[in-house]
Amino acid sequence: MAEAFKFELVSPERLLVSEEVEAVVIPGTEGEMTVMANHAPVMTTVKPGVVTLKSAAGKEDRYVVFGGFADILPTGCTLLAESAVHVDDLNREDLARRINAAKEDLAEAKGEHARSKAEDFLHQLSTLEGAILPA
Repeated sequence: MAEAFKFELVSPERLLVSEEVEAVVIPGTEGEMTVMANHAPVMTTVKPGVVTLKSAAGKEDRYVVFGGFADILPTGCTLLAESAVHVDDLNREDLARRINAAKEDLAEAKGEHARSKAEDFLHQLSTLEGAILPA
């Protein structure tokens, strides 16, 4: 049995999770990372994706996040999400609205950097849609 640590998932609207967990998988912008107790200190940006947590009781749960930051310490992990929702509460209309907004941002992007950033975000949302809401 793995050692437990404190994990918190916070969105601007509310605290979604605050509990002892054995592991958390975070969709970092540089790739997915698994956080466990005694992890080296690191801060990472988070891309749109699914955060999977395994509680100390062995239960697995999933949340959809739409960007943010994760602060990881040996004693715990706090993920500050731009927006987050339990995977069971996400609906196709909400995700479609976010994708349409990302398409508009891409169409209005000025400059190569802004266009590249908008394309990446749209791609991340589209990948997320395919992963959690199969046709």
